[in-house]
Amino acid sequence: MKVGMYYNNRDVRLEELPVPQVGDGDLLMEVQASGICGSDIMEWYRIKKAPLVLGHEVTGNIIEVGKGVANGTEGFSVGDRIFATHHVPCDECRDCLNGYHTACHTFHSENNFAPGGFAQYLRISGRSVRKGTTKLPDSVSFEEGSFIEPLGTVVRGLREVEILPGDTVLVLGSGLIGLLHIKLARALGAGTIIATDVHEYRLRTAERFGADHAVDAAEDISAVVAEVNGGRLADKVVVSTGSPAAAQTGLMSVEKGGSVLFFAVPKPEVHLDVDINAFWRDSKSIKVSYAASPLDNAQALELIRSGRVEVADMVTHRLPLERIGEGFRLTCEGTQSLKVIMEPNSVTEGTDQ
Repeated sequence: MKVGMYYNNRDVRLEELPVPQVGDGDLLMEVQASGICGSDIMEWYRIKKAPLVLGHEVTGNIIEVGKGVANGTEGFSVGDRIFATHHVPCDECRDCLNGYHTACHTFHSENNFAPGGFAQYLRISGRSVRKGTTKLPDSVSFEEGSFIEPLGTVVRGLREVEILPGDTVLVLGSGLIGLLHIKLARALGAGTIIATDVHEYRLRTAERFGADHAVDAAEDISAVVAEVNGGRLADKVVVSTGSPAAAQTGLMSVEKGGSVLFFAVPKPEVHLDVDINAFWRDSKSIKVSYAASPLDNAQALELIRSGRVEVADMVTHRLPLERIGEGFRLTCEGTQSLKVIMEPNSVTEGTDQ
């Protein structure tokens, strides 16, 4: 089968691997859509394990069901249209029982995909069969279904800061994830939404997807927020870029009683200066969010199915595996693309919007 083998962000090659063998309890998926995630291009993180096949925002058809997997309406059958996720929590440890599912050791240590979503066929195993695989409603396309996991991470993040009706929300970084934060914040009843980025293309897209104000990140963001918000800073700040400058801006742009969500963070060696006294005195909070649990993904699927959060309009490129290097380049540049969807079993040359 064809796979996209990752060596680094500038070297992702079309190679051949054997189709994974299905064991007891496994599923074999024919991959129909696999989105390139922002985490896929975090080279400092990914290159440690290279070469490898990435891809975790996946949907497709079941073409083989292993022994021991329940069949029929209560289980999975050949031909089912499904979404699956590679990491799932144990639901038994102290972290899970306290609601911190994505801090679970099992969540971090198990990868139940082989070889990865940038392949024609994907074996799903272990807990990901029982807890991480969901049938897609007929009304949700494979392409839309590939957004379940990224939207699930946003669902989890905004739950942490609890968007309230009328809140002023500042989203720092208007890449794909920042735009999903804008869309969901709008669906949750946010009042004024302010978005920032360094690229004009993303700023205009942020306006199209629900931001009231789109501001170049080079400006004095705190001053701009206060100017458009009646002298007040933001009730909720979402840092959705790993830029250290954006992280510092987020800490300086939150109103008394407000919260800063670090959805994205700088590289591990980067340390932030935090005036903790200001946060202590003014009852400000710093929140963090990592990944998504099965519950988050279930809520994301319902948001997509119901149309409360539209995702189809975020796809800018649909490419066959033969063009995976181009897909990574487009995602890394981020100036003329939002979501790049790889179609491993496509027989066409792909489409660009």
